[in-house]
Amino acid sequence: MGYRLGIDTGGTFTDAVLLDAADQVVAMAKRLTTRLDLQQGIADALGALPADLLSQVELVSLSSTLTTNSAVEGKGAPICVLLIGYDERQVKATGLISLLGANSLILLGGGHDAGGRELVPLDEQALSETILAWRERVSAFAVSAAFSVRNPTHEQRAAELVRELSGKPVTCGHELAASLGAPRRAMTAALNARMIAYVARLIEAVQMLLHRHRISAPLMIVKGDGSLISADSAILQPITTVLSGPAASDYPAVGEALGAVLGDDKPHSRHDRNVSLLSRSRDDESLHMKGRMLRVVA
Repeated sequence: MGYRLGIDTGGTFTDAVLLDAADQVVAMAKRLTTRLDLQQGIADALGALPADLLSQVELVSLSSTLTTNSAVEGKGAPICVLLIGYDERQVKATGLISLLGANSLILLGGGHDAGGRELVPLDEQALSETILAWRERVSAFAVSAAFSVRNPTHEQRAAELVRELSGKPVTCGHELAASLGAPRRAMTAALNARMIAYVARLIEAVQMLLHRHRISAPLMIVKGDGSLISADSAILQPITTVLSGPAASDYPAVGEALGAVLGDDKPHSRHDRNVSLLSRSRDDESLHMKGRMLRVVA
């Protein structure tokens, strides 16, 4: 008989539960969470489960407060943010100066208009020089370009150069949010990039523990909406696992928890659970059309 293993690292306790094919709990363990080294708490919980059952596990799911804490506490690994086609006002609107410091934000020539037409060619020389200057100082790069949701080619080219010249992970704003709002996308991309190293270390540690217990089942990560993604996907987009802990324990609580993060008191539906909302900055460009002021966000 195959079993499913669920692991949840909370702020106080780490739980490990084995379920059978009928969704019945056949074994469970609760141990203290070791915040400075989550691997130890997980190892303690797994060690308390029957070894003969662990070897029959067919699927593993992992939920954690790691990314939630990172977002709420403003913690993360060092990154460089490449802002393409931004002006100083837009940079200020991102909120990234207070989060990362002005030195970590690099303005580059490029960007598109609201119709997706290129306004300025991407400054690949300056981009390449920036990547080379920062590659040994950061764990990842974040890229956000003006109107990238209408035309992502500048972000995509920047990502190609980051991988080619540094080998470091890179997050593009258009990959995480499809809505207009360049400063908001920049914050979302930066938050994601800061979490990559943390989540990668946790997943690698869990995979080693699973191997130690002779578990060869796929490792899935719980997203903030309660669904599952592969470990590889979670490493690339760790911000999708924000509120993973509440999602694993009580799905309705996710909306309430997100409301608390956003600073309002209304429950949020699954449709509203877009992590780009973690940044509450507003935008951006203004256009005069037919005698009226029309606000356009990049």
